Amino acid sequence: MRKTHLVRPSSRSVLLGVTAAVGLSVAAVTLPAAADATPHHPARPTIVLEHGAFADASSWDGVVARLQRAGYPVVSAANPLRGPANDAAYLRSVLDHIDGPVVLVGHSYGGTVISQAAAGLEGKVKALVYIAAFLPDEGESSIGLTDKFPGSTLGQAVESVHYVLPDGDQGADVYIKPEKFRSQFAADVPKDKARLMAAGQRPIAAAALEEKSTQAAWKTIPSWSLVTTEDRNIPVAAQRFMSARAHARTTTIDASHAVSVSRPEAVTRIVEQAARTVR
Repeated sequence: MRKTHLVRPSSRSVLLGVTAAVGLSVAAVTLPAAADATPHHPARPTIVLEHGAFADASSWDGVVARLQRAGYPVVSAANPLRGPANDAAYLRSVLDHIDGPVVLVGHSYGGTVISQAAAGLEGKVKALVYIAAFLPDEGESSIGLTDKFPGSTLGQAVESVHYVLPDGDQGADVYIKPEKFRSQFAADVPKDKARLMAAGQRPIAAAALEEKSTQAAWKTIPSWSLVTTEDRNIPVAAQRFMSARAHARTTTIDASHAVSVSRPEAVTRIVEQAARTVR
């Protein structure tokens, strides 16, 4: 019987064959990926939201959810509500920990805070958005701007609670009376939700409403404003006056002061309008 001899490949030929096979498999994996690579897009600005008096960071929840779905990084900051200088310094510390451009949004008294916090930060804060908010000039206070125009019923809806400071001095916090909260602050918010907001409201220091602003960032940073015509906290005439003076791109809506809760989609639209201008 004739014997069949097996020819064994040399180790070099095996190595070359394996290398070729591996090379083909790598090419098969990597080439399509390179062909389908997604073009690079610049990072979107971070949206920083600053709540106002009688609210907390959860008042932005509906806005935050929509902005996140649209791909924006969002920070809903806690506002100490102790006074413009103190609160602006705290907000600046938040901004210091954010890389890249920022769109800064303020509701109500939060507008006073962002106006002061963003001063001198034009390289970082690219747009200011005021939602039913104060846009004070230097030397103006929240209570002074409110009293300048008719229409606010806040004075009859609040009560003060006094407390003792560690040094023995006294301070006063201002709350909206729970039974008046919905009609005063959130008339277009469902009753059950308004009751929760009233129970969890953050008081503002009475002195904060009287403290005068020292800086007005809207003079150097492009601004947007949402004016609420059913507002019982900040008179609509005051909102229009401040928005016009700041040359803010202004939208008007039939909503209560708690517009970020009752109409989050409208608030999100104006924030995105500002964000789309950032490059």
